[in-house]
Amino acid sequence: MKIYTKTGDSGETSLFGGTRVPKYHIRVEAYGTIDELNSYIGLLRDQKTDTKTTTTLLKIQNELFVIGSILATPPEKKQLKNGKDRLKIAPITAEHIRFLENEMDTMNAALPKMTHFILPGGHPTVSYCHIARNVCRRAERISVLLASKSHVNPDILRYLNRLSDYLFVLARKLTKDLQVTEIQWLNTY
Repeated sequence: MKIYTKTGDSGETSLFGGTRVPKYHIRVEAYGTIDELNSYIGLLRDQKTDTKTTTTLLKIQNELFVIGSILATPPEKKQLKNGKDRLKIAPITAEHIRFLENEMDTMNAALPKMTHFILPGGHPTVSYCHIARNVCRRAERISVLLASKSHVNPDILRYLNRLSDYLFVLARKLTKDLQVTEIQWLNTY
């Protein structure tokens, strides 16, 4: 497979199904931000964490590839004439969302009660987690904008919302695991 095609030199790209759009198109922004998020999750997964966290992050990365593929497909190109799904991948469902919720519940059970906002940082691994959380929030905002213009499976929006929550709780867990002090925002200025 050749990496460069030269077909994007004029500022356009192809969506799944062949539709050409400008590279600034909201659909390209949506799946491009999912790709950026996936890269940050990979950076986070490369840090020294427990096996459960590493396994969960790899699962999330695979799910983000599914989301990116779905977002890269305009609704009018999703179905073939015979009604079969062109993507041939399992969609994101409520089960994926429940998995993230269960992971958060498990982590939260071992964490101290949160009484204030938390300032990001304290350790590079924790900071990478907060960066991923913020990119996830941006991916969610862009996907919501796309959903206001074109159909987007609502479970994708819910998944991104829960994923950013998961990354916040994971940052708190990693803070504890790494024995770093969690800095509360106290608004003392």
